[in-house]
Formats: sequence, structure tokens, C-alpha cells
Amino acid sequence: MKKRTALAGLLLSSLFFAACGARGAGSPRTSAFLQIKGSDTMVNLGQAWAEEFNKIHPDVNVAVTGGGSGTGIAALINGTCDIAESSRAVEEKEVKQAAANGIVFNQETVALDGIVVVVHPSNPVQSLTMDQLREMFLGNVKRWKVFGGADIPIVLLSREVNSGTHIFFKEHVLRRGAKKAAEEFSPGALMMPSSFAIAEEAAHNENAVGYYGLGYISPRQKVIAVAKDDRSPFIAPNVESVRTGAYPISRPLYLYTNGKPAGLVKDFIDFVYSKEGQDLVARTDFVPIK
Repeated sequence: MKKRTALAGLLLSSLFFAACGARGAGSPRTSAFLQIKGSDTMVNLGQAWAEEFNKIHPDVNVAVTGGGSGTGIAALINGTCDIAESSRAVEEKEVKQAAANGIVFNQETVALDGIVVVVHPSNPVQSLTMDQLREMFLGNVKRWKVFGGADIPIVLLSREVNSGTHIFFKEHVLRRGAKKAAEEFSPGALMMPSSFAIAEEAAHNENAVGYYGLGYISPRQKVIAVAKDDRSPFIAPNVESVRTGAYPISRPLYLYTNGKPAGLVKDFIDFVYSKEGQDLVARTDFVPIK
């Protein structure tokens, strides 16, 4: 798969699309501007959509920025963006905060993704079960030799708490799907500001293990195959294994708007669901829903 980085996406956003203030995302716009904020996992995909949408609507300026799913959802609640990109579903407390501001979330499922576990290319470990990942990221196992690697410490890399990827990994790996369970990442885990930062650290640190979205896979990191349990086969993350649900750490990706899309917001959402929009999902190494 092609190497992609959130940094490149953000730079392209600055070069090609002007930022703008936002009004209600679900209402028709009186100016040709769209502000999209949120998931770092989706920022390159959002940028690709924006560039192609701009070719069809050259009078529309689109600004795409990352910062994490929580950042995008907060911006939608506060009325400072039109569309929030999110790699997780909105939480109950966010629904209440939105309602207090007169915002009603509309959820659009626009793509599928797998969370990829990566290590340094020199690491001999090839595969891990979900329980092994859990013990590792809880900090209960601290050396690679337990999993067949070298006798060196494990350095845990995680996204920051505002990241939808962080929340999904915690709920589905550490907490085994029980969202309200108490398990948390090891206090020793390094909280990284972006998927790009995790990719860079894993490429240079032979002790490291981290996770990011499918679209960030690069030859500079080694991808770990994952098994649901010790009786199940190890599955490599790729488009087909995510599409079929065979890969154990798969998830939907969302766009959120304020109420039913209208005006330019609807035009953009319609483009995302179009054949061209879904082709861009595949080209950026995610999995189309259509």
C-alpha cells in the first residue's frame, strides 16, 4: 500500500483549501465554504474527497484538518465546523452536550477500517492474539521475549485520549468489548499526538509496538497478524479481511453533521457516497461500503 501520512494531508489542506468559519452544518449555506474537522485516521481520506469535490465545485473552498475524532465532534457541537470526521461513534455525554447547544447529530457511515498493530521491522514477532495484545497494552507483560522476541523491554505507543482510534482500541482490545469496564492503557504507554507519530516511532524504535488505521500501512513498519483467540487463525489486516470482518480489530468510519444534511453539506455527503467518492476510499487504503 502507498505510504500516507497525516502530516502530508494537513500540508495539502493548507495549500489547496482555505479555512473558514462555520454555521449550522445541517442548514443551507449562504457562502461557498465547508469546514471539516476530526479524525487523524480519516484526514487523508477527507483531503482526497475535498480535492475531487473541488474539481466538481470549483467555487467551493473546503478546509480539512485533523486533531482527533473528539476534536471534530467538539467542533460540531460548538458550531465551528460543518462536518466532523470520526473513527468512533459519538458518546452519550456528547449527545447531551450537543442537545444543549441545539445540535442534533446525524451519522453517516462512509467507509470501513482496520486498526493495524505494528512493530519495528527487525522484531521477529509475527503474530499476536487479542488476549496477548491486551496483556501487553495493560502493561502486564513488559518484555518481548514472552512473545518470542528479543529479551528487550516493550515500548507501548498509543494515540492520545482524544483519538477515536485510542477509544476503539481500548474498548475492543483492553476491555474486550465492555465499554464501561475499568481497564486502561499502561501508565508507561507513550501517548502519541497522531498516527503519523506512531508510524515514525515504530519505524525507528526496535522496542516499540503501536497501532493505527489501515491507511497508514507502510514498509517502514512491520504489520502483526492478529487472532481473535488462541483457537482462531491469525489474520493479516487488509482490505478483504476488513471487508469480511475476518480481521478482529475492524470498525466503521463516520461523518457527522448537524441534522439532516442540506445545501453544500448534502452535496459533499452525496459525493462521498458516489462511485467516485467510494473509489477514493479504496485508493486511500480504506474499505468502501459501496
